[in-house]
Amino acid sequence: MITELSDEATEYGHQARRALEAAGGDDLAPRAEEKPLERAALVEPALARLGAWDLDARGSADEAEAAAALCRAAGWWAIAYPVAERLSRPSGLTRDGTHVDGLVVVDPARPVAAVGGLDRRWAAVDLDGRRCAATARADEMRPRKDGYVVPLDLEPLDDAGAGDLALAIVLPCWTLLGVLDRALALTSAYVQERHQFGKPLAAFQAVQFQLTEAEVERMGLEELAKHALWSIETGALDALVDALALRVAALDAADVVLRIAHQLHGAIGFCDETTISWHSRASVALRRHPFGASATRAHLVRAMGRRGLTGLFTSAP
Repeated sequence: MITELSDEATEYGHQARRALEAAGGDDLAPRAEEKPLERAALVEPALARLGAWDLDARGSADEAEAAAALCRAAGWWAIAYPVAERLSRPSGLTRDGTHVDGLVVVDPARPVAAVGGLDRRWAAVDLDGRRCAATARADEMRPRKDGYVVPLDLEPLDDAGAGDLALAIVLPCWTLLGVLDRALALTSAYVQERHQFGKPLAAFQAVQFQLTEAEVERMGLEELAKHALWSIETGALDALVDALALRVAALDAADVVLRIAHQLHGAIGFCDETTISWHSRASVALRRHPFGASATRAHLVRAMGRRGLTGLFTSAP
């Protein structure tokens, strides 16, 4: 099993991060919240120049890895745009004869997605593989409170979406990984710059322990994200199980990393003047939708049944 991203995908991710920095970097999230209906114009030109929409994440392993690297770069800057959802689109799915622009995973009992204010053709899929045309109710968008999450009106299309699910769950986890990458980087820089009792906070053992705990969670999530992507690339039968397991791990890691980030930043970490506050807020929609932690665990248990999780150390039958 080789779970490392290819050199080309890694370099593409670096280029994507630099391109988004040139497009505005940390200013992208505040500017989008100030003018939510113009949020697409902030990043779409940069993404188009990167060839983002030419990627077929379902077409080859190289393109899937490049898509994951791009999602991670988007998370690093906490951009207010559904990159993962657009990259998850099935190439053969159409609405009224026109290919869809993106795919979101939904809970049929409460179909919502962070696609408010975007003039795109969306499709939705639930965990039973039912696909629908999805129309966002843009008039209900409240960026400050809900992070561009809006209700969706669904119109059934078909029941052929089972193969779409794993990638549509995994790519948003790569975005969340990027958010946690940056949260930890910001926190590490802060505790080195902030002094107390004549020395930097980073010199205190308790702070070092907290940073280590956060990094262990982040590194574990990164490895599981690579494994889940590999599972999809190889067409593994348990790709959906691996995707749901990744989401469980991503939610757990986000709880730990962001808790420690806020603890070490103190009260200032909740102020808009600090970048960590924007990243923490950007993670909310990713963590709550389509399912929170408890619902994701329940779906994972249902999907894997009595087989358990597979992996490097699975016992032979």
